[in-house]
Amino acid sequence: MTVLVVTGTGTEIGKTVVTAAVAAACRDRSVAVLKPAQTGLAPGEPGDAAEVARLAGGHVTAVELARFPEPLAPATAARRAGLPPVRPYEIAEAAEKLAAGHDLVLVEGAGGLLVRFDDNGATLADAARLLGAPVLVVAPAGLGTLNSTALTSEALRARGLECLGVVVGSMPSEPDLATRCNLEDLPVAAGAPLLGAVPAGAGALAPSDFRAQAGSWLTAQLGGNRPAEWAAEPRGTGGESK
Repeated sequence: MTVLVVTGTGTEIGKTVVTAAVAAACRDRSVAVLKPAQTGLAPGEPGDAAEVARLAGGHVTAVELARFPEPLAPATAARRAGLPPVRPYEIAEAAEKLAAGHDLVLVEGAGGLLVRFDDNGATLADAARLLGAPVLVVAPAGLGTLNSTALTSEALRARGLECLGVVVGSMPSEPDLATRCNLEDLPVAAGAPLLGAVPAGAGALAPSDFRAQAGSWLTAQLGGNRPAEWAAEPRGTGGESK
């Protein structure tokens, strides 16, 4: 696995922190993180790729292809800014160049899998197909996550793309019944294994603490040391339901 595409079931669910955790867990390898389209930030402000590098450490190369100031979908933000959009072939070419000099390239998308990058309807899935890369899905922990995860996984399968697995992007310290049950049900919804859970608030940790703990949040498939069976949780009893 040289290139891994990181997407989510929606926005603001922890993709950047999960990407940083994978990069930190792979600290014995040279890692590049590629952000094809950064939206919602002015020039000079640190973006998602820079945040991954800050949290994960000096072995990470951060690359951003395009930046659009308004916090919108990339296609809309590019159109409103009067700037050219990012095309899937540009994402694939940039990732392949980075892969030539790094052990692992993490491509972090914007929003969900099918968010448009241009007015022709191109998406992150198109870039993943050009790369022949597996896709890691970041999902929330609570109610509603099973449906959105199943839809994302179904969209991947329909395009002939591999869903490597699912990572919970923000795991509460005191999970409720729905969250505990979802840890067991997410692999079924995704048709792929649950590969980790990043604690809520992990992005606020000092980088040294983040790096020290990242491996414990992820299974070995993502460079971590969390046991593969960690997600098994007993279901509620007495007629409780999600």
